[in-house]
Amino acid sequence: MVVETEANLAQVRRILESKAFRTSEVHRNLLNYLAEKSLSGDADSLKEYTVGLDVFQKPSSYDPRQESVVRMHMARLRQKLAEYYRTEGVDDAVIVDLPKGAFKVTFEPRPVVPEPEPPVQVIAQIPPPSYKVELVLAALLIAAVGTASYFGLRLREVQKSVSIVPPAWTTELQELWEPLLGSDRPLVVCLATEGGGTRSTSMTGLATASGAFLLGQFLADHIPNVYVTGSDALSMPEIAMGNVVYLGGTATRLLSALPIEQKLAPEPGGIRNLHPDSGEPDFFPDPTKSDTPQGKDVRETLALITHAPGVNGKGDVLYMSGSHVSDVTAGVEAFTDPVLAKMLVAKMKRKDGSLPRYYQIVLRVRSMDDTPIETSYVLHKELTTLKQAPGR
Repeated sequence: MVVETEANLAQVRRILESKAFRTSEVHRNLLNYLAEKSLSGDADSLKEYTVGLDVFQKPSSYDPRQESVVRMHMARLRQKLAEYYRTEGVDDAVIVDLPKGAFKVTFEPRPVVPEPEPPVQVIAQIPPPSYKVELVLAALLIAAVGTASYFGLRLREVQKSVSIVPPAWTTELQELWEPLLGSDRPLVVCLATEGGGTRSTSMTGLATASGAFLLGQFLADHIPNVYVTGSDALSMPEIAMGNVVYLGGTATRLLSALPIEQKLAPEPGGIRNLHPDSGEPDFFPDPTKSDTPQGKDVRETLALITHAPGVNGKGDVLYMSGSHVSDVTAGVEAFTDPVLAKMLVAKMKRKDGSLPRYYQIVLRVRSMDDTPIETSYVLHKELTTLKQAPGR
């Protein structure tokens, strides 16, 4: 028993020192905490509230029903464990897992698996550009950590290891997504690529991969097919024929083709309020370090969400942007997490109970290790199509 415990502890240390966890202190702390509780036999009594206090330093007034930070990071921790065992830990003898619905870490010996099929046979089974969200998700994960040859060898293993459990389809989520999913137009998920004009180009790959993973989980049960492309390969016919979800970057080429007059625009250091209402500032700066008394590990930034009409006024474009990795991820979370979606809908609803058809939203994002831990509403602006704008 002692030998087994030592082996399990050694495996946890190996994971914590891996590349998959090296840049994410919040997930290292969470895994280490849960593993210690599990090995000591105390995990069965853990509650979401306790984890929030112990790991995320939440105040005693913390209410898990109102904040989903623990649930979101538990989901990401499972993703990172899956990523580790697809790459560095592919041959590890002990499998560390975190089953859904509990906070107990499990330790199992690696099962014996048959030799993988030759790459050519697996590649032959990959469908053409429009394919299931599950396959899109697998492809995105592999693209983030491997190469095309790795794609061929590991696709089936990734499909089996990724658990896609979308959140509840609430009334608020339905209201936000109805314009994009309520028609028979194909859905195009566009991932910003390097050189796409981001305010921080170093964030592009990680931000879009993380956001696309969350989006894939959410859409799995709600749309049968989706087409994924990079911003450097996005064509005007694709924009014109489909509904587009754009993750990351400033999307200058895309936005310039849409029949909309922006009211909010990203600029270096913040977001410009192009048409401020009475009492509103004309510029929302990214908060400085002095605005984050919690310490240097906590960053506050601004995310911008734009929902606009497509080319020629047909279809819809949903665009998540920001200057940091956490901004794009927070934008996706706002449209996939029931609690955040409820907050957005409550803030945007008109007096008659309806939502604006097109709009822009500014969110304040608190993050640790490029991972959002708290997202709050700043303001939103209703958008009008150019053909309806006064004087047009």
